[in-house]
Amino acid sequence: MQKITPFLWFDHEAEEAAKFYVSVFANSRILKTVRYSGAGPGPAGSVLTVAFELNGVQFTALNGGPQHQFSEAISFVVNCHSQAELDTVWEKLSAGGRTDRCGWLKDRFGLSWQVVPTVLPALLGDPDPVRAQRTMQAMLKMDKLDIAALERAHAGGA
Repeated sequence: MQKITPFLWFDHEAEEAAKFYVSVFANSRILKTVRYSGAGPGPAGSVLTVAFELNGVQFTALNGGPQHQFSEAISFVVNCHSQAELDTVWEKLSAGGRTDRCGWLKDRFGLSWQVVPTVLPALLGDPDPVRAQRTMQAMLKMDKLDIAALERAHAGGA
């Protein structure tokens, strides 16, 4: 068991969300579903929590009611090794949600994600500030990140 587990509060979509996230990421699975008993507060038999694993990281989704909403103050970063992987994850997670600048999106449940190439920290952290700045300026113009365009900007190309 991992020591710290992200716990996600949903109104009533915990099971739907867990199944969706498991469908997006390889090596993922539903671990356990706990249902409300007759003691409430939810209807007997309805889903209370769903424990699930995304590529080795465990999460718990809770049907807690409408009191709390997700915000961009918390997001999950998905590190992608290729443009094909980035494109696939981006398309799946953004379906029914909304996209934003610099690789950010909100999925259809309102959860924020950053879908980024693994090469990005090296490009932005280049000791040559001019190269790093060109990369940053290119990234700021993008919603879904384009690895080739970021590398061209870093190198000084158009």
